[in-house]
Amino acid sequence: MKKAYKAIGITLAAGALAAGAAALTKKPSKPKAAPAPVLPRKNSSPFVFVHGLNGWGDAEGVNGILPYWGATCGDLTEFLGAKGYECLSASVGPVSSAWDRACELYAQLAGTVVDYGEAHSRAHNHKRFGRTYDKPLIEGWGRENPDGSIKKIHLIGHSFGGPTVRLLVHLLTYGCEEEVKAAGDSVSPLFKGGLGDCVESVTTLCSPHNSSSIYKMVKSFRLYDMLLYFSAIYCATLGRSGLNGNMVDFHLEQFGLTNTPGGKDADSYKKAVHRFLNNSEDTCEFDMLPENVDRFNKTVKLNPDVYYFSYAFDSTRKDRLTGLTMPILRSNPVIAPLGYWIAHQKEFTNEITGQLYDDEWRPNDLLCNTISEKYPFTDPHADFDGEGIPAKGIWNVMPVQKGDHGTAIGLFANKEEHRKFYLSLSEMLVKAEKRNNA
Repeated sequence: MKKAYKAIGITLAAGALAAGAAALTKKPSKPKAAPAPVLPRKNSSPFVFVHGLNGWGDAEGVNGILPYWGATCGDLTEFLGAKGYECLSASVGPVSSAWDRACELYAQLAGTVVDYGEAHSRAHNHKRFGRTYDKPLIEGWGRENPDGSIKKIHLIGHSFGGPTVRLLVHLLTYGCEEEVKAAGDSVSPLFKGGLGDCVESVTTLCSPHNSSSIYKMVKSFRLYDMLLYFSAIYCATLGRSGLNGNMVDFHLEQFGLTNTPGGKDADSYKKAVHRFLNNSEDTCEFDMLPENVDRFNKTVKLNPDVYYFSYAFDSTRKDRLTGLTMPILRSNPVIAPLGYWIAHQKEFTNEITGQLYDDEWRPNDLLCNTISEKYPFTDPHADFDGEGIPAKGIWNVMPVQKGDHGTAIGLFANKEEHRKFYLSLSEMLVKAEKRNNA
């Protein structure tokens, strides 16, 4: 099996290096500041969009070819900006753990060095500090406005971007005692807590709050190790090519796996790949296993002064003739077989968490079960239709949307419906911040 993994890695490496040669003349990309809205600004708290697994943000060149937010429907942040909403798309590690991603997101927002934490870095055998962001994505974030209010943000996460923003708000609010003890006076402000008033709201889209039953397929077909190996080879190869910092950015310099964009600071290929694989508990693959999601949910707490909204998607229907749950016709054909597999798993119970996967888990967005996307089972929640007044400190569960995992970000979606959805979401978030400022 290892020989097969190596063959895949070599093939990938050859293709990546060939593609990278064509990009050597391009200048490294830099994170974009929030663009000024064309119309008078409608939101006093900017929208910060955070991508999911294998995603990207404004800073990567690939976003100019296919924007993560908007995809085949066109750049969503540009569309909303033209409508008067200040927003931006952040860039964090596409295969990194929720912890590392939250640390990277904080550093970008604040304009500071990425600090992964002394205790965390020691536990996972990687460097404590990452790259430095000289300019904050949100100017004045967390500081007082002229009227005495605090400059806040709305966090919007798709897929694994959901756990990322949840953890960021938890750390901003409550800090991390273990990191404070380990670092002493040099601890990052992120781990001190007391910054929960910097966030207006959290919105998650297609986020696997309670993992996904697709993990059973991953385990049954022994795909977990293969996916980790593939991720290591893929990132190490492209992260040292001309594509790094131009088209892609893996944010894995803490492992020495990739170069910091514009630099040549990666460790030797073999050493870095082994370090990454030997510390695979610091990856999104590990974070998304049911037992680890369960532990995450019991640790991460809600901020009582923040609005939480969740959107679950369903790309299935029940066939009237057969009674079988099937992907709808407009489902993404590439991942539709996965949705069919999820919908037709036999009832089973997770041996570690005790979670029963029954008929309620059949509806799905082709990658994640719809029921899992509604809210973390450990947290309080209430249904909310967007009208009236949402509650703070609990999950306001929005009506289930029809579509697959990519529909939420505009991939093969109906352009008019996609933009109407985000305009409605934007209006709801602005109403929420106005209540806070009243």
